[in-house]
Amino acid sequence: MSVLPLIFTSGWASGINAYAVVLLFGVFGATGLSDEVPESLQRTDVLIAAAVLFLCDTVADKIPYVDTAWDAVHTVIRPLSGAVVGALLAGQSGSLPEIAAGAVGGSTALLSHLVKAGTRMAVNTSPEPFSNIAVSTAEDLSVAGIITFAVFHPVAAAVVAGALLVLGVATVAFLAARIRRFLRRRAQRRAEKRLATGGMTAPPG
Repeated sequence: MSVLPLIFTSGWASGINAYAVVLLFGVFGATGLSDEVPESLQRTDVLIAAAVLFLCDTVADKIPYVDTAWDAVHTVIRPLSGAVVGALLAGQSGSLPEIAAGAVGGSTALLSHLVKAGTRMAVNTSPEPFSNIAVSTAEDLSVAGIITFAVFHPVAAAVVAGALLVLGVATVAFLAARIRRFLRRRAQRRAEKRLATGGMTAPPG
């Protein structure tokens, strides 16, 4: 069976939490639950690094405004991770050219990352922090569930990931007004901070 469904699903999940994807695949491969995982993802140093970064992501992703800054930093990291994981999975199976697999994994990760980042901007328009925690926890559980499902049922998992991606795009479009409000608020906050800093450093007279 082609590894393409697994690559697509891993790309979607990488756009949400790239470190969880690497960690889960590595654990599944190291424990013998999956033969599709390349050895490079099963290395001890890779697993340790992924675990540490996953913990950092788990904390940062639940703090209002910090999560948006974290998303901005990962605009390159998540798609790149999706592309690398996709290429490795293709190289392991030999059923799909690695460049094509990287393109599928990377582009899917980029799209799901943009959905995640847009959703977080809308969530950050709420003054309380509990919605951030709830959304972040739901994302983590979704990634864990769908990667586990993909290891045993790759085609069905790819269908679910595709449906979630379409739903996410529709949700971001629906929340566009809240996202614009968040961006205006952030721009205003930055302007006020620059004015305050300028006022403190301006010479007297």
